Amino acid sequence: MSGSSIRFGKRRIAVPGNRIVRTLLGIALVCGGLVGFLPVLGFWMVPLGLIILSVDMPVVRRWRRRAEVAVLRRYRASRFGERK
Repeated sequence: MSGSSIRFGKRRIAVPGNRIVRTLLGIALVCGGLVGFLPVLGFWMVPLGLIILSVDMPVVRRWRRRAEVAVLRRYRASRFGERK
């Protein structure tokens, strides 16, 4: 992917342009999130790391897309009273 940002829902998230830096940042965020019970670090780092990893890894991209679709379906069902 050549862009320096990714789209998640209606939001755009800026990511580093270098693939190695993106991968290292994503891995660091996921690993930091796994010890989220410590101060400063948090479990919020895991999904952010997965979003950054989804730029370069097709497997993670599929997981992210499935999660995004599931969340939007649940939101729309609760918001507009739709049923599955």
